[in-house]
Amino acid sequence: MAELRLEEVIRRPLITEKNTWLMEKGQYTFEVHPEANKLQIRQAVQETFSVQVKAVNTLIEQKGGICAVDGQNTAVLPLPVAGIMSTDDAHTVAQAYAHVDKMAKALGSSLKAPFMTLSFMALLVIPSLKLSDKGLFDGDKFTFTDVLT
Repeated sequence: MAELRLEEVIRRPLITEKNTWLMEKGQYTFEVHPEANKLQIRQAVQETFSVQVKAVNTLIEQKGGICAVDGQNTAVLPLPVAGIMSTDDAHTVAQAYAHVDKMAKALGSSLKAPFMTLSFMALLVIPSLKLSDKGLFDGDKFTFTDVLT
């Protein structure tokens, strides 16, 4: 177990469309230190936000993927190859994706394909102006641009 100080465990909250509707159900998502384990994450959340955590679900064990959690049930599509690909056959992946997709819609997503939509939102070219860790990117001109005009 990595020796981490409490303030090193939680890096930042993750705010996306999916996470917004999860927040309405009392579920929150954070980027955490890659070496943090579930016990450290639970302790950091409880002490930082003065809350009682029922469960801490991460995809660390799966080494990446997509998931949906409704409080009692978890649907996971493991993507252990660089967090974006599976080593399973296409049928198994399709079944797992359908299960995760169905649960996301049951949780309130009105999107036709919630996880596919979220995947594209990470691309710099969607929308035409996107703020990234490298700066403001203009997808129409396909170049970084000044924040101040």
